[in-house]
Amino acid sequence: MGILIDENTKVLIQGITGRDGSFHLARMIEYGTNVVGGVTPGKGGQAIDGVPVFDTVEDCVKETGANTSIIFVAAPFAPGAIRESLFNDVPLVICITEGIPVKDMIEINQRLREGGSRLVGPNCPGLVTVGKSKVGIMPGHIFEPGPVGIISRSGTLTYEVASELSHAGAGQTTVIGIGGDPIIGTTFIDVLEMFENDPDTKVVVMVGEIGGTDEERAAEYIKTMSKPVVAFISGRTAPKGKRMGHAGAIISGGVGTAESKIEALEAAGAPVAGLVSELVDKVKERID
Repeated sequence: MGILIDENTKVLIQGITGRDGSFHLARMIEYGTNVVGGVTPGKGGQAIDGVPVFDTVEDCVKETGANTSIIFVAAPFAPGAIRESLFNDVPLVICITEGIPVKDMIEINQRLREGGSRLVGPNCPGLVTVGKSKVGIMPGHIFEPGPVGIISRSGTLTYEVASELSHAGAGQTTVIGIGGDPIIGTTFIDVLEMFENDPDTKVVVMVGEIGGTDEERAAEYIKTMSKPVVAFISGRTAPKGKRMGHAGAIISGGVGTAESKIEALEAAGAPVAGLVSELVDKVKERID
């Protein structure tokens, strides 16, 4: 079954005529995603790969019934693109863009709390419900259907973990990258709860990294789960005060260390693997 998206999801692409939007449009269509429209102001009436382009999200939603938006818009304009989808009540918004200012995300998260939409990202690779729909930039060929749900802060580690699990015969239900920025729309806890309630997901893999306290908070929720969770924390050797990769991956004020995250997760009953190969072994033990 998977979570958030499936074969019935109707996707619109904000920034569809740009380099990234048009490139990943083709990849999503190739995977089988139902892309029904796109938005680029001033370019309405065109079509790309047979997909109609509209000037506004409002027009696209009215004409196509789109219920999911993915944003490939440059950072200065991405907050406005997110707000446009939220204003038009698009239920699920996925923002690939990185470099969005924290102050914009504070205001956007307030809007999310007041409305009924969900934002995944920003600065994320999107998500895949395997064999049904791919909304994002993940390489579709690495996934195989199976009982493992994956949630990750790291884009490239998401791919590596999914690929290694697939090669080991441990396929996936849904794979989601939530993004590594300090403020994001969907958290570990949000997705853990979805996987807990998904009947097809039997084991959950959680890929975290240094910085912030999201993993420690997630550990408290894991204590309440009936399904096994296996974790991996990247950045164990990063020097303190040095940002590694994502804007949120920085240790400061004595919090956000790999040690604190590992301790919290293991105390919650979620084993933490030191290597991806070890992670795969731990997952297979819990499937079998």
